[in-house]
Amino acid sequence: MGKRMVASLALLMSAGSVAAADSLDDLLAMPGEAPKAVQPFAFVEGAAARTIAGDDHWSKLRVRLEGGASGSFGDGMRWKLAARVDADHAYVIEDDFYPLDVRRDQRADFMLREAYVDVPRGDWEFRLGRQHIVWGEMVGLFFADVVSARDVREFLLPDFDQLRIPQWAARAEYFGTADFHAELIWIPVATVDDIGKPGSDFYAFRPALPVPVTIGEQEQPPSRLGHGNVGVRLGHLVQGWDLTGFYYNSIDVTPTYYFDPARLRFTPRHDRIQQLGSTVSKDFGSMVFRSEVVATTGRKFNTARTGAEDGLFESDTVDYAAGLDIPVGDRWRFNVQLFGRRVLSADSGAAISANETGGTVMVNRRFGEEVEAEVLAVVGFHRGDSMLRPKVEWRPGSDWRLRAGLDIFDGSGEGLFGRFDESDRAYVEARRSF
Repeated sequence: MGKRMVASLALLMSAGSVAAADSLDDLLAMPGEAPKAVQPFAFVEGAAARTIAGDDHWSKLRVRLEGGASGSFGDGMRWKLAARVDADHAYVIEDDFYPLDVRRDQRADFMLREAYVDVPRGDWEFRLGRQHIVWGEMVGLFFADVVSARDVREFLLPDFDQLRIPQWAARAEYFGTADFHAELIWIPVATVDDIGKPGSDFYAFRPALPVPVTIGEQEQPPSRLGHGNVGVRLGHLVQGWDLTGFYYNSIDVTPTYYFDPARLRFTPRHDRIQQLGSTVSKDFGSMVFRSEVVATTGRKFNTARTGAEDGLFESDTVDYAAGLDIPVGDRWRFNVQLFGRRVLSADSGAAISANETGGTVMVNRRFGEEVEAEVLAVVGFHRGDSMLRPKVEWRPGSDWRLRAGLDIFDGSGEGLFGRFDESDRAYVEARRSF
């Protein structure tokens, strides 16, 4: 433990600086306006992480460049194009720790982040192309944010705006009245979670079986148009209560691991599911209450029960979360959440419980205009596993962001967080925007 703390403190104190910044907002264009000049934006970020549990090793030595441009065609039409490229030297030098498939998967990456046009038509606005569609806003975890795919090769640790993977979609939004909003989406070819490769630090599926098994390649969803996703979301503001409800028929972004007993092999596949959900938010003075509920049908889960087809059972589930965001003065901010999942058709051989619950506490403290410290603690009540994330952030100017922190996991290997007990890490980041 002492060696871990010394390594952690040493890494936190040795932050290098490589640049970074947040993307600029889209240019605003009102109907009748002439085309505006192209507005470029970019950031460069350097990040280093050292795993300090189990076998110490570098788990990130990454340089990331993201950039693009936005503008308007006039008459209210807007466009945006953005891409990102990564190079991670940790997967070059740590060749005695990571399997070859992991090193090939994570040492370099390219992603088209956004590529869309906005077309206003009366009370409607249409967005066509690769875009982010965000339906949920809880702290630290995903519930109603069902449309976004995610890059979970670092679990849920990156900032959510960086972790989300956009979808190729057609979206129509209605803004005809001040207190009502409607949204229709069609995703012709679904994008799903990037789960990485077995043997990486945060590969989530770790079956505990008495015999050795293999995990096959992730099967991508069919690219035919008939296998796309469709959804509708309605929102209404009632006496200060922001109420939304949605229906989403989709290829599940999260994989299901099908088991072949003849080959002792699991294969991650993506099934079709249907989801009904709602979100609620309300300001109470400076406090903000939020809640999200999502009911899912069609999802399957692994079971060790003899005779289960593909080693799976199907069950409807209900995921829920509720929380309060509480600012105190102009320096402190507290956030408290309770969350859970109810499995409505529990199976005797399943590792998951019929009722999983947990909670989060976040404390944020500002020191002047440039420095803030934050601690996020997440606990699973049923299994007693946890995740603790302290960090310090310094913004010495509008274009710079420097950050250092720890990600600490603890608990049962079957828990959402405990399975990463040997992936504790200390990290530093430096970002410069342009």
